[in-house]
Amino acid sequence: MAERPGPSVYSIAAHRGFADALVAGLAPRYAEPEIGLARLTLLLPSTRAVRTVTEAFIRHFGAEAQAGMLMPRMTVVGDLDLDETLGALLDPLGASDIPPAVEPTRRWLTLASLLDQAMAALGRDPRPTAAGRLRLAHEIGQTMDRLLVEGVAPDALWEEPVMQALAEVATHWSDNTRLFYTVQAMWRAELEALGMVDAAARRNLLFARAAKHWRADPPATPIVAAGVTSAAPELARLLRVVADLPNGAVVLPDFDLALDDAVWDELGRAGIGGDPADTAFARGDAVTHPQYHLKLLLNRMGVARGEVKPWHRRGIGAAEPERSHAISSLFLPPQASTGWVDLPPEKRRLAGVRIMESANPEEEAQAIGLLVRQALETPEKRVAVVTPDRGLAARVAAHLRRWNIEADDSAGRPLSQTAAGRLLLLLAEVAAEDAAPVALLALLEHPLAGEPLGRADWLDHARALELALRGPRPAPGLGPLRAVVAESKARGIGDWWDTVESILAPLLMGGDERPFGEQVDSLAAAGEALCGEHLWAREDGRALSAFVDDLRLHARDTALDLAPADLPAVLREAMERVAVRPPYGGHPRVAIYGLLESRMGRADLVICGGLNEGSWPPRPAPDPLLAPPVMRALGVPGADFRIGLSAHDLAGALGAPEVVLSRAARDEGGPAIPSRFLLRVKALLGEKLLETHRETAAVELARALDATPGEPSAYPRPAPRPSAAQRDVPIAVTALDRLLGDPYQFYAGAILGLRSLDALDAEPSAAWQGTAAHKILETWHEAREDNPTAALAPIAETVLTEMNMHPLMRGLWRPRLMAALEWVEEAIAAEPERAAIAVEAKGAMEIDGVRIHGRADRIDRLPGGELVIVDYKTGKPPGWAMVEQGFALQLGLIGMMAQRGGIDGVAGEPAAFEYWSLAKNRDGGFGYVETPLKIGSKRSGIEPERFMPLTETKLREAIGDYIKGDKPFTARLNPDYPGYADYDQLMRLDEWQARLDDDEGGA
Repeated sequence: MAERPGPSVYSIAAHRGFADALVAGLAPRYAEPEIGLARLTLLLPSTRAVRTVTEAFIRHFGAEAQAGMLMPRMTVVGDLDLDETLGALLDPLGASDIPPAVEPTRRWLTLASLLDQAMAALGRDPRPTAAGRLRLAHEIGQTMDRLLVEGVAPDALWEEPVMQALAEVATHWSDNTRLFYTVQAMWRAELEALGMVDAAARRNLLFARAAKHWRADPPATPIVAAGVTSAAPELARLLRVVADLPNGAVVLPDFDLALDDAVWDELGRAGIGGDPADTAFARGDAVTHPQYHLKLLLNRMGVARGEVKPWHRRGIGAAEPERSHAISSLFLPPQASTGWVDLPPEKRRLAGVRIMESANPEEEAQAIGLLVRQALETPEKRVAVVTPDRGLAARVAAHLRRWNIEADDSAGRPLSQTAAGRLLLLLAEVAAEDAAPVALLALLEHPLAGEPLGRADWLDHARALELALRGPRPAPGLGPLRAVVAESKARGIGDWWDTVESILAPLLMGGDERPFGEQVDSLAAAGEALCGEHLWAREDGRALSAFVDDLRLHARDTALDLAPADLPAVLREAMERVAVRPPYGGHPRVAIYGLLESRMGRADLVICGGLNEGSWPPRPAPDPLLAPPVMRALGVPGADFRIGLSAHDLAGALGAPEVVLSRAARDEGGPAIPSRFLLRVKALLGEKLLETHRETAAVELARALDATPGEPSAYPRPAPRPSAAQRDVPIAVTALDRLLGDPYQFYAGAILGLRSLDALDAEPSAAWQGTAAHKILETWHEAREDNPTAALAPIAETVLTEMNMHPLMRGLWRPRLMAALEWVEEAIAAEPERAAIAVEAKGAMEIDGVRIHGRADRIDRLPGGELVIVDYKTGKPPGWAMVEQGFALQLGLIGMMAQRGGIDGVAGEPAAFEYWSLAKNRDGGFGYVETPLKIGSKRSGIEPERFMPLTETKLREAIGDYIKGDKPFTARLNPDYPGYADYDQLMRLDEWQARLDDDEGGA
């Protein structure tokens, strides 16, 4: 075949549908009798593109009513963003002249070690922890790859353009550049010793090798590079060789041939400066334009824009040509976009494009799900949801399951968010936090935990342990937890805990740094003991297995030590970089893509979701080590370059016959800013056309699905009336105030038997602190019976130790408690005539057929035989007015029990009632005595002679109304009662209290 006059470079317009149009042109051009397309070689950008083109061939043969033919050989150039390697054609087994690539994990761990050495050599202090070094090592590796892909030599960092750039930025950028250069130099020496190269460098060498070979000896069979848009210099040179081959061609996606020359020039230098001193990229380059990276690619290929020819075929389900004109107008750079006002209708026509705006991500996902479900009613119609927001993608997939539609997210999920990955992270958290309750129970109740040992029994024991651990955090380690287990009454929990302890004990080896590989081994062994083969069984387990083996292998070689506290963060960040993609088998006409996976794909309906700033396009992330001016001086595209790539992704999606552009007005962080691309669409349409392009039906239906039919009836204030048998319950001395102040709380606690549970790892509540103080004082009083001079402080230390109190909590609360207890000791010693005759003594009495029961904190006998009823309080005691209203009658009820002989060993007439508070006193110390009675110099209080009769009156009133009567247990009956909020949700307080307040205010 004669040589062609110029390179063979084609463009498939966005409206044609790249994969289908490509196949429609390849089949008639390259097919041969008998062997079909077997002689053709396709160079594609990624393995996902291979699948997309394969499906396009199947559709083509079906539409042409052909039985099929042999497929072309498809090989990938490998997408660095997807961590893909080159295909066998470009990386053959015989390429022994090119050094092997170093493993990414080995490089990451080695760079972390070299980073510590480099910082020491440069005198940079303080140096980060191992976790910080690993994080920075990953960023250094990314920067090295960017420079390698662009062919930037390490010494270029100290050439004149870079020096000038550094002179214009803050000093820390110079320090970071020096650090980067030092680490890179150390790493190059390491590579030389290993006889290896970086993966990005090897990729360049393989591209150069293939280009040299094909240039010298052109293949006899055709080679077509399709959909490759990476502008890496070596790849661009290879594509130029392919374009120059006698049977070669390069086919670009969505290259805008209709763009004016002036607009093309306005895009900027794109790798070529007008003067030798110019940098490859100017500050004013329109790098966010969707055509910019294609201009950069053509410039590096040495191909003029006029040499690019339109592809001669259109695909199945292509849109109208006017769509490409509108897309071209939509993304005009700033200067050219001023001409929008004069655009003719055909250049702004966006028929088939709708804009959908929802209130929040959940509503957006629901509406997208409804659009997908509606589209599937049309036979053979294909739907693609494209979004960079993986959370939105997961929500859409969940909503589609409502109709038994399985739509897998082809972008996958990070390994850290899968069941297997999460289990390994929980094991690391248990090790890092010394078996703290939250991490421990999350691990033990994980869906994979306990499978080899019987899942049902395992969960029963784990839940019993959870109930026992609710409240303040115990002391760290497994030993204190054994004491908690010993107190549990659950059957078989002791043997179960022995198993758990044997699995977890190897992880809890103290807080000292240990070899990273050794810790990974321990985690893997514990995970397998906990879950058996189920841990590795599914796709996430297989990904975790590969991840763990990789870390094990290379962590031993690098000898990196890591503190257990840093292990969860290190593993989580490493797992975030591993995508777990679902196995094939979802709905054949529904696909959910990320931006990278959506390239070259096409569907009849494309829904672009998450069109907000920060999502689509993503927020630019400048390199943390090399300043933007430095990257520009080196000829490396800046952070905004990726905005142009995401703009190109949207331009490709807009070429579908039907397109829905969707966003939510709010996200998890608050109001969201619409994507700049969506704002351009709105501006291009104008106010009048915009209203006709809105998609509102799906949003309204989504809201209707969640709406309550009709106007919801107002929830009434609860006032239950249980039966007489249900009312017949005893009254605790601490519950009478609830019965009088908020009867519903008494109903919920005493009749329904509901109790609020403390949170795991809770702050010490007043009740918990009171329990601790009471236990200490009880133990001390008992010790004084045998030894009147027994000191309180040692007993307090012993009790606190027995309670397994966490050291931090103990350190914060102990000084205050000990000061208050010292006051108690001194106050008792100051009145030797008072004798404590009962401490924490149980008592009971019967009034009107109802049992009244409780516990007396302390009862003293005075020299004259009278009794003093004492109630210890860790906070402020109730005032006399609360007692007057019947909301704090515990002292009086205990007095009635003592008066009636209801407390063993106590007989006599109560003469004094005292609250001993351990809270701060007026002098700045701790501890004071308060009484509700009006005695001595007090100007307020209850007269002593009225106190006991008042208590009995209130008690009989409560019994007559609620226990023996039929009065309803009305919620929040007395607004002055300072009750707890334990039952507010049960009584649905927020639904009726405001209405009640309004009614009372109006009255």
